[in-house]
Amino acid sequence: MASEFKDDYEYVPAEKVDIKDLPPLDPETSKIMKQEFGTGSKLTIFYYIFILSIPILNWYAPEFFFSRIWGGMTYSWFFTSIVAMVLAFGIAYIHTYLYEKRLKKYEGENNTDSQERRNVN
Repeated sequence: MASEFKDDYEYVPAEKVDIKDLPPLDPETSKIMKQEFGTGSKLTIFYYIFILSIPILNWYAPEFFFSRIWGGMTYSWFFTSIVAMVLAFGIAYIHTYLYEKRLKKYEGENNTDSQERRNVN
């Protein structure tokens, strides 16, 4: 499939790549990756705390968490399904927003007009 676009760029056939053979990242990319890892780790820990707190709350507050909201849905199911999904979308939005904000900051510091750089608007 990639061979269809040979004329558009220099085609390199797929093969195994040894990580030792890769050149080191430039300092800017390395800094962005470290900040991304930190952001992702914090958001992951927040989500895990939320998810793992639900069984704990079920154990310590069963009269509340097993009471019905509407129909047959309990608060436990509501937090596990609806709130967790909204939280997952919120975390994805926050991560994307912070990433794009970080890219704009670094592009502003470098202020280059290179075609190789990604344009984030």
